[in-house]
Parts: sequence; C-alpha cells; structure tokens
Amino acid sequence: MILHFIFVIKEEDRDKRQFEFEYVKKMGEFYKRWIMEKFGKDYEIQCDELITRPRSILQKLDTHTLLRDHEQRGKDIYHFYLTHFKPWWTDCTCEGYHAENFGMVFWQRPKEANDTLFLAEKNCTTVSHELLHELLRISGHKKFLQTVHDIWTKHLFEQLEFEQYGEDFQKTDGKPMFLTMNTSQLNL
Repeated sequence: MILHFIFVIKEEDRDKRQFEFEYVKKMGEFYKRWIMEKFGKDYEIQCDELITRPRSILQKLDTHTLLRDHEQRGKDIYHFYLTHFKPWWTDCTCEGYHAENFGMVFWQRPKEANDTLFLAEKNCTTVSHELLHELLRISGHKKFLQTVHDIWTKHLFEQLEFEQYGEDFQKTDGKPMFLTMNTSQLNL
C-alpha cells in the first residue's frame, strides 16, 4: 500500500517554503511508523510537490480538481494533499476532506520560518484527523466519522491532550516535533 503526501504549493512560494516540504517528508516517515504501530498496516510513503500557477477565477483549485488529479494518479494509491487553500466543502471542523484513498487538509503556513512546533500543532494534528477517518474506515469501524469528530471535540473543548512525538518518532513529554490525535479513546 502506498500513502502519497502531496504538498500543493504556489510556484512563487516554492523557494520560501522548502523548510515546510522537508517537514512534510519527515512527517511522512513518522506516519509510516505511527500507522504500523496503531493499525498494523505497512504503507510505503511517498512525498511530492504539486506546484500551482495562477489561474482564472473560473479555474480555481478546489477539492474536485484534486479528486480528478487523484483519479489520474491512480485511485488505488492513498493520495493526501496538503493544500494552500481551504476546501469549499468539508464535513470536518479541521478544514480537511476525505474520501476513499483520498485526504486533503488546509496546510497553514507558519508566521516564523522554521517553526516546527507550529507545523506540529496546526498541520500535523489535522493530518492525523483525516488519516484516522480513512484508517478506521478501512478497518471496518462503523462510526468512523463520528468517532474521530468526538475525539477532535475533546481536543478542542475538553483539554484532551494530543499525543506528542519527538524527532525519533517516540512519545515525548518534551517539545514535540509531531502531534497526533489521542488514539487511547479508540477501540483498536
């Protein structure tokens, strides 16, 4: 199985955002280990950039454009798009979208260069949200939408801590490099 992270970036921003793409590659390797540990599934990880150029208002990038890209790349590969725009429609409060073998999140740009904590807090957590939807779905979990949203609500409003992982991909109480939704509440 292949999990392909695609960093969607504007052509004019590419040079300024290389640090983020390097983080995406590390995050991909982290999620490879995390998925194996939590779900017993071994994914081959791929990471690429999808460079976008300015388009007319009638040709704006959105979820339907990425779904078409996903189909062209092969629907049997799990494509996960990290985008510079919010989806026009989503059923997730984290500004993400998922479908079978397809994930998408709005990737927030840090205000300060090289801010890995921001990337972990704002982006890595939303990636885990959408990954959990798909991983629970393929595991046969009947309420995969509601279960993930219930845990997300606890993170936002009930002080449920995100799981923290260091550069070595191990849980840590120190400064995290990666943050994921708390999976202790799942019946895996």
